[in-house]
Amino acid sequence: MSREEERRVAGLRTVAVGEPDASVVMVLLHGFAMSPADLSPFAHSIGVNALFLLPEGPKPGALTPGVPQGRAWWHIDPVRRLEALAKGPRDFAEQHPPDLPDARALLGAVLDEAFVIAAGRPLILGGFSQGGMLTFDTLVRGPRPIAAVALLSGSRIAWDEQEAFVARRPLAGVATLVSHGTADDDLAFTTGEALREAAIAAGADVTWVPFDQGHEIPLVVWRRLRKLLLSVGGVR
Repeated sequence: MSREEERRVAGLRTVAVGEPDASVVMVLLHGFAMSPADLSPFAHSIGVNALFLLPEGPKPGALTPGVPQGRAWWHIDPVRRLEALAKGPRDFAEQHPPDLPDARALLGAVLDEAFVIAAGRPLILGGFSQGGMLTFDTLVRGPRPIAAVALLSGSRIAWDEQEAFVARRPLAGVATLVSHGTADDDLAFTTGEALREAAIAAGADVTWVPFDQGHEIPLVVWRRLRKLLLSVGGVR
């Protein structure tokens, strides 16, 4: 099993998986009502010479009203969430969470420190679900020298604002993995397709991975992310 330790990155509790001198560094953001512990087995199992930084979201999460669960990058009201899900899988493209700008600034600070940790090594940024939304929103608004991107079961957000940034092609040439489940009952599959098209419009070199499962990171995505890591810096 890979080395694992806790550290602080931009003030956030962060689980680091892998050797400090690994060939590539990946910042991977968890989804809503999740924690770094949900992603650490994924990082341990992927079997490449990479250092994973798994920061913890700043907000408490809850899937059920009154039952705290995991963390979040911005607040989502559990009552409204359940009401929305009762109508079917969601699309966040028209949403403007009040604390999204704070989350974006926080991820920017995480990336600033991650670049220092990487010390010239390739840096990959990715996220699952809410973490993927924040990843895309942050990178299109403030491009950074990211080696690759992974958007796993995510959505566009605040698209009326994002669209103008996307038109500037901020991800030109960046290898980008976009995945989504056809049976996703949380974020609609069409939402994943729209995110794929937004990434293409932003200039990204997109690998699209649809899969016949739900809101999750299945083996086929694990394999594609492993391939992406191997292709960045020739890690083994």
